[in-house]
Amino acid sequence: MNSRSKDTGFTLLETLVALLIVSIGMMAVYTQLNRYIQSTTFIEEKNLASWVASNQATLMSVNSVWPALGISEIEVENFANRDWILEIEVLDTPIENIRRADIRVYRIDDREYLIHSISALIEPPPPEDFPPLRWLATGTVLDP
Repeated sequence: MNSRSKDTGFTLLETLVALLIVSIGMMAVYTQLNRYIQSTTFIEEKNLASWVASNQATLMSVNSVWPALGISEIEVENFANRDWILEIEVLDTPIENIRRADIRVYRIDDREYLIHSISALIEPPPPEDFPPLRWLATGTVLDP
């Protein structure tokens, strides 16, 4: 009779190698999750700053007063539970009735980090005696 007394199971070295492989894999997963969270936070902040800048550009274009040339700052409080500061630079353009507004958005607690910037072309407001336009459903304008 042939007697075999071979033990079955894993050796300590094989177990340690398997644990090393699993731990390296888990570190890779953790690193990727961390990158995902950072990029998601960045994209969210960039998107919100874009909305803040676009809202300001829209307000400037529909305002009854043409924006003055120069640099100004505006604080926007509690937009998406964050406080923002806008740096607005209004410049003259070669076209007589158009001004350029460069709007830069920062978090109020970090003025060194520019989150988003846009440029908008602003026309002067219409004169006070300018009659309002009446639009048809077809998109054409009727004379007042």
